[in-house]
Amino acid sequence: MDIFNSLIAYNLNKMNTMNFYKNTLIIVAILLFGSVYAQQEPNYTLYRYTMNVINPAYAGADGKTSLTSNIRSQWVNVEGAPETQSFFYSQPIGDKIGVGVSLVADQVFIESQTSFNIDFSYRLQISEATDLFLGLKAGGSTYDINRDNLSNFGFQSDPALSNIDTGFRPNFGAGAYLMNDDYFVSLSVPSILSSERIDESEGRVTQATEEAHVYLSGGYNFSISENTEFRPSTIIRYVSGTPLSADITAAFRFYKRFEVGAAYRTDEAFAGLMMVNLADWMDIGYAYESSTRDDISNMSNGTHEVLVRFNFKNKSD
Repeated sequence: MDIFNSLIAYNLNKMNTMNFYKNTLIIVAILLFGSVYAQQEPNYTLYRYTMNVINPAYAGADGKTSLTSNIRSQWVNVEGAPETQSFFYSQPIGDKIGVGVSLVADQVFIESQTSFNIDFSYRLQISEATDLFLGLKAGGSTYDINRDNLSNFGFQSDPALSNIDTGFRPNFGAGAYLMNDDYFVSLSVPSILSSERIDESEGRVTQATEEAHVYLSGGYNFSISENTEFRPSTIIRYVSGTPLSADITAAFRFYKRFEVGAAYRTDEAFAGLMMVNLADWMDIGYAYESSTRDDISNMSNGTHEVLVRFNFKNKSD
C-alpha cells in the first residue's frame, strides 16, 4: 500500500510541474531504495456483513448457509486505486460446528494479492440467548508485482523490484464471536503469521512485510418500535506500524428488511450505506464512501462498495 500512497501524491499534483518532478523523485526513490512496510488488509464499510473475511468464528454463526460476493472500488477515477473482490461461503453443520471458505483478490497500483482460506467454528452455549463461537482459519496467499505496468504510470520498470519475494505465503488465523439476540462482540486475528519478503543484492535491501492485523468489533440492536431497530456498531483495526483505525456506524433497520445508515472512519472518511432483503434467499447492499481530505476527494469519485448475498435453506429448516 505504501507504494500506492506515494502514487496518490503524484496523481494529485501531476498538473503542477514542480510537484510532478518532486513526487516522481519520491516514487522512484521508494521503488529503488525503499521498503513496503506493514501492508494493510482491505477495509469494508459493510463490515457487519463481511465478517467471514476477518473472523473465522463467524462461519455458520448466524445459522444460515450463504454465499456472498463483495466488490469494493476505492477512490474511483484515480488510476491504480485499490480494487478488492471478495467471495465467501458459510454453512452451519449441526448445532455446534460451522465451516466457511473465503477468496479475496486485492489489486492496488502494480501490486496484487490473492488469498484463499478455510474457516472452522465451534459453538459454546453461554446462556439461553447467548452463544460464544471460537474459530480457526487456515490457508494462504500469493503476492505479485507487475513491473511492466509501471509504464502505464509514466515510469520505467526498475530492476530493484525483482528483489521482492512474490512467492506463496501460508496463513493461520483465529477468532472469537460472542452473539446475543441484542448484541455481538467480535475479536479476531485473521493473519497470525507475520512474513517478510526480503532480498539483498549488491548491498541494497528491498523488503515487504505482512504484519498481523487485530480486529475488535461490536454492535447493539435497540428496539425502537415493533418494526424499527437502531443498530449502532464499530470496528477497530490495529496493525503494527500504522495508526489505529476505527469505523463508527449508526444504522436503522425497518421491518427486518431495509437498513440505512452512516459511518465515520477515523482516518478521514465518511460513508452512507444500505442493506435490502429482497427475498428470503437474497440480500443486496451498497455503500458510498468519501474522503474528508480535499486533495483526494477533489480527484476521485469516492469509494463504492457493492454486496450481494444468497441465502440457502438448511436441511434442518
